[in-house]
Amino acid sequence: MTLRSDGFPARTLVTALALVWISAAGVAAASERPATPRSIPSAPAQPANFVGDETCATCHESEGKSLNATLHGKAQNVRTPAGRTGQACETCHGPGQKHVDSGKKEDIRRFTAMSARDVNGTCLTCHSKGAHADWNGSMHDARNVSCATCHSVHNPKSEKAQLKTVTATQTCETCHKQEAMKVRKSGHMPVREGKMECTSCHSPHGSNNVRMLKVGNTINEACATCHAEKRGPYLWEHAAGRENCASCHDPHGSNNDRMLVAKAPMLCQRCHISSRHPATIYDGAQLANASNRIVGRACVNCHAQIHGSNHPAGAQFLR
Repeated sequence: MTLRSDGFPARTLVTALALVWISAAGVAAASERPATPRSIPSAPAQPANFVGDETCATCHESEGKSLNATLHGKAQNVRTPAGRTGQACETCHGPGQKHVDSGKKEDIRRFTAMSARDVNGTCLTCHSKGAHADWNGSMHDARNVSCATCHSVHNPKSEKAQLKTVTATQTCETCHKQEAMKVRKSGHMPVREGKMECTSCHSPHGSNNVRMLKVGNTINEACATCHAEKRGPYLWEHAAGRENCASCHDPHGSNNDRMLVAKAPMLCQRCHISSRHPATIYDGAQLANASNRIVGRACVNCHAQIHGSNHPAGAQFLR
């Protein structure tokens, strides 16, 4: 083996140069090799017993058109029924081959003839997250309310949520008549003016709070999302308010001032019969005496800080 002047083996140098030349030749040959033509993907074949949307539309043309106008018909969203090529109808209604062959309504999934549990089971195959995650076991689910009771896929009236009525409040009113009438009273939540909806406080698909309230774990936590000044904490707390805002207020509406469940002082006398003041029932007989304990704001004329007080001398919630 010969050595160069710098001591590097000449044979090693020749071998390295040969490897470089072979690699370069291979790259050049690969670039000259004709490219393999790509195969064009064909449309996915329909699963067994599926007939496709075009077959369904031959009889149900109006339903097919209405579906395309809703979120369920947006083919660009792969999470929608229309995102599955040719399976928008049968994703929800099931395979249609048997129905096509027999022409019988019983051979296709019809939501108007299904039980609430079966209807909800179909919808929950997609709508099982987010606001719908608490549906199973919720108050509506326990009372056999189905998704199709409130929502319409083919004929929605609302701008959002595909409801059967124009607004969410109108949908709730179809069942909750008593609450709907309370909103028409003189003191009410700003629902009938359109500033709020029932869904501003309640989650119709279930929640971890009482009364299907959206926020928190108690009624007070839900109320405090708007009435933050009543949240506290206070140095002196009013037990009735600390336990439940609904002890004194009707959250849907009342004919009393500030949506109170009873007019003061009768409201206060439900708990305070003989405390502090003499054990006098302040009723209509006191009107002739013009007692400040029954006219105007009654007890609250003096006990203004009724939700709680941080004043060192505020144990009586005085102003």
